[in-house]
Amino acid sequence: MNSEIIKETACLETCNQHREIGALRNNIVEEADGQERGNEPYVDEQPSYFPPELVGHSPKNSNILYHYYLMELEQKFDYEIPVHDIVLVLRNKLEAELGSLHFDLDVGRGSLTVNLKYVGVINLSTDQVLLCRSFQKTLLRVLIHHDFKSLNERMDGDILGAETDYLLLPATGKHQRPEIIDWHCVNSVLFSCKKNGESHWNCSLPEGCARIVQTKDGPVCTCLLQNSLVYTRHSDRVYCTMGILALNANSRMQHRCGKINTYKEYYEERHGIKLCFEHESWVSAKPLFRVKKYLQRCRNQKKKESSMMSVELPPELCSIIMSPMSINTFYSFSFVPSIMHRLESLLIAANLKKMHLDHCTQNDVIPISKVLEAITTKKCQETFDLESLETLGDSFLKYAVSQQLFKTYQDQPEGVLTSKKEKIISNAALCKFGCHRKLPGFIRDESFDPKKWIIPGDRLGSALSEELLFNTRKIYIRETRKMESKTVADVVEALIGAFLSIGGETSALLFLEWLGIKVDFHIIPYERPFPIHAEKRLNVRHLESLLNYSFRDPSLLVEALTHGSMFREIPRDYERLEFLGDSVLDYLMTKHFYYEYPGLSPEQLTDMRSASVNNECYARSAVKFGLHKHILRDSQELDKQIVKTCNNFEKLSSESTFGWDAETTFTEVLGDIIESLAGAILVDSGYNKEMVFGSIRPLLEPLMTPETPMSHPVKELTELCQKEHYKLIEINKNRNDNEGRSSITVKVDAKGLTFEDTATAANGKTARKLAYKKVLKSLKDFALHGNV
Repeated sequence: MNSEIIKETACLETCNQHREIGALRNNIVEEADGQERGNEPYVDEQPSYFPPELVGHSPKNSNILYHYYLMELEQKFDYEIPVHDIVLVLRNKLEAELGSLHFDLDVGRGSLTVNLKYVGVINLSTDQVLLCRSFQKTLLRVLIHHDFKSLNERMDGDILGAETDYLLLPATGKHQRPEIIDWHCVNSVLFSCKKNGESHWNCSLPEGCARIVQTKDGPVCTCLLQNSLVYTRHSDRVYCTMGILALNANSRMQHRCGKINTYKEYYEERHGIKLCFEHESWVSAKPLFRVKKYLQRCRNQKKKESSMMSVELPPELCSIIMSPMSINTFYSFSFVPSIMHRLESLLIAANLKKMHLDHCTQNDVIPISKVLEAITTKKCQETFDLESLETLGDSFLKYAVSQQLFKTYQDQPEGVLTSKKEKIISNAALCKFGCHRKLPGFIRDESFDPKKWIIPGDRLGSALSEELLFNTRKIYIRETRKMESKTVADVVEALIGAFLSIGGETSALLFLEWLGIKVDFHIIPYERPFPIHAEKRLNVRHLESLLNYSFRDPSLLVEALTHGSMFREIPRDYERLEFLGDSVLDYLMTKHFYYEYPGLSPEQLTDMRSASVNNECYARSAVKFGLHKHILRDSQELDKQIVKTCNNFEKLSSESTFGWDAETTFTEVLGDIIESLAGAILVDSGYNKEMVFGSIRPLLEPLMTPETPMSHPVKELTELCQKEHYKLIEINKNRNDNEGRSSITVKVDAKGLTFEDTATAANGKTARKLAYKKVLKSLKDFALHGNV
């Protein structure tokens, strides 16, 4: 591979790193040569990084300096239980971009907005830190695992200085500042019946309302029982209590079947428990909240979630775990795993950005949120993923490499250029570039599971190992995993797209250089080893008028319209310019859709690009504007194909240039010349891409919009079968008949009903499209009558 394509990265790299990159070049040339994209499916033992900002060591001093932030929770939905704010306490101050972030959680009932605000510094004693850790571990373990019986076992072995070192604490009410941490609530983890029983003098209830009741573990004041976390051994459940009820064991209850008896009788019949304190008032409680993942868009949820039914509990069966503790605190903390997962993800993205900036300081333009988008795959099922950025980055990468190869190897044919390009942009090659830059550790590639979230300060399941990134930055490895090589390649392309979308082409080129791919946009004179008299070959003025572009070097126009059959007269055909034009049109159309319609979903962007950048679309435009008449050729077979295509074109609607709805085969040459003309204009204009777009765009009008019906029949039928679990089979694929035509049969088993059709066309691609289109129409017609 030429050193102009792959070279050493920034001058800050050591000599050893230079040798590593040189070896990487050789490996890519040897292993990617002849490979198709995605031939290496997996890379093993890849790390999953954890942010160092959330990791600490055992404090040795009696007082520890922390930075603390207020996580303001703004509830944008109706629910009987309001949330309150939470305090995040860190050993390290977050950078400004993260220290004032905000994002939304999808709660199903609505949304919950999280605003992070820096408050200041706070000194905590060792005893206070131990108390806070005990509070958050107890609360979060019970919330996440609903496993009270093993809580004490889980607590065994916990020591100060666990690897994850930050605190999550309840905040005081908005009118009780400046003391922001609710220490009264934090102390609830120290609850003991022996300490808080009959000797409880600081009762918060009005005079005459408080009294001592008997719980499973001893007598307590009702003020401590009515706002607490309790465990009932007979049901093996954990509840949040909310208040004292005006009923007792002798109160009557009515069952659904209409039967009426007392609570005392019910417990004896149902649970075999004889209640002893039948005159004591019972407590109202709700089952403990389920911790869910609130980071993904809720699907198919049309109505509000039902509120959890409250229950009545006899105090004598309740064991108090934490008190005093309001149900609002439990509900607020049920969002904590999702909130912290988002913050952890943003910190991982921030560390990737810092690692890149260590070697490319002039590229500090991209926001951390855009980096996060680029490293988040669709498997995460969140409200954003890398696919749109990947589409943008993929098109830019192809163009950048194609124009570099075109300039560097001016004496090489298109086949050599294509082979060299694939060695650089194949999934195998991009995966190696990404792995060399340690990108796999930053990639987010699975849906968030709250049960796998590391509770801060909890050594259970949080064995983190330390790693240095290029001997400069510390990071931590949570686990190793197997990852598809295509995933790494996709992230590489998405990061290219991220830098391109924010910092422009210069920023994207700097990122490519950091990866080890050296391309530039310098203009190099285009060499032609033979003379061409353009005016003797073509009607240059007419073509320039058609293209709305005046050529400085009209011989480029001749090259762009010369078919290979003219080799004896003109020793260079259109294929090199077509190679260049293909990439620039793909990039220009992708960029147009990405910026023109910023609200496009990744699927829409991909579909619009695919529907606009294809041979059929280009071929129809070539015929529509009469470009086929100017192709320089010496082939009777090609003449026949062009005539046949033109005759078929007259039967098609002239309102659209999209090729997906065509039921005929277009001669490939017709589409190629649109791309070669784009390449010719690009070279002649000094690589002015906007000039290319301004010239070619009118030929492709009307361009697609998000409202344009554009679903390809193959894609539409495939997705329908996946959704409805239909069985889809292709038969006789690419079997040629006596005329050299291809015939394909498509069969769908729609839950016992069979839909089958066959299509024959000049090539397998068209036959396949037509067969899918016929079966899809049959399915739709049948569904219209309400039978499918």
